[in-house]
Amino acid sequence: MTRSFGIEPLPALLVEPIVRAALLEDLGRAGDITTMAVIPPDARFRGAVVARQPGVVAGIETAAIAFRLVDPALRVVVERPDGTAVAPGDAVLRIEGPARAAITAERVALNFLCHLSGIATATAGLVAAAGPHPARVTCTRKTTPGLRALEKHAVRAGGGVSHRFGLDDGVLIKDNHIAVAGSVAEAVRRARRAVGHMVKVEVEVDDLEQLAEALAEGPDAVLLDNMGPDMLRQAVARIAGRAVSEASGRITAATIGAIAATGVDIISAGWITHSAPALDLGLDEG
Repeated sequence: MTRSFGIEPLPALLVEPIVRAALLEDLGRAGDITTMAVIPPDARFRGAVVARQPGVVAGIETAAIAFRLVDPALRVVVERPDGTAVAPGDAVLRIEGPARAAITAERVALNFLCHLSGIATATAGLVAAAGPHPARVTCTRKTTPGLRALEKHAVRAGGGVSHRFGLDDGVLIKDNHIAVAGSVAEAVRRARRAVGHMVKVEVEVDDLEQLAEALAEGPDAVLLDNMGPDMLRQAVARIAGRAVSEASGRITAATIGAIAATGVDIISAGWITHSAPALDLGLDEG
């Protein structure tokens, strides 16, 4: 994997409370009793967080904040920022300072870094598999509670984009909304009446009949759920640019190329945040 998607890190003010909570969880009531027993207080540490498999890194500053929160005396140097493609042996962070602090912070820092880099790597894999087509890969709200900002940032580090952040920044009418409202058309009409002009309205449809009903109400976007490439191609032709088209359901590196080739604008995959394998990185002394 050679392509890199360099992006600016999230503000420390946003990230620090999340990292602080993770450290407090790990330190418990008495702190790192193993390190305090084994490592002398004046011992020094010099080392690096190193990639052990190829991928795209994310959460670099999150890991750096973990080290600095344990002890500001730790010197942390970022070698490869979020969105950088790495190979085995590449150093992504260098750490120097009190050994106790470095070892105490290690697991929390790596937990964030490996998890978020796994998301970035999975996203980059889908982006690459979509090939030359203009469709953009996006995540969903299927995120780890409390980590949504970090995980959506990791998707961006992998070359993807973010869907709505939460329930309050966009309307997405799904099957249960439609069932209670009575129809696709009625659900869209109710949403249009209820929200302001700055709020986008998207509606999920399962077939071409529902699509025709939705398009008559002028939604901003249509989610084409679990449609095969043939039906997707017909749906995109019927939308004809009147709304943003989004494909969702069973998106993998093996299927995304055919889906992107249908001409859809957006391809969403929940698994890149909730089930992406962690990227293997480790802290090595020396």
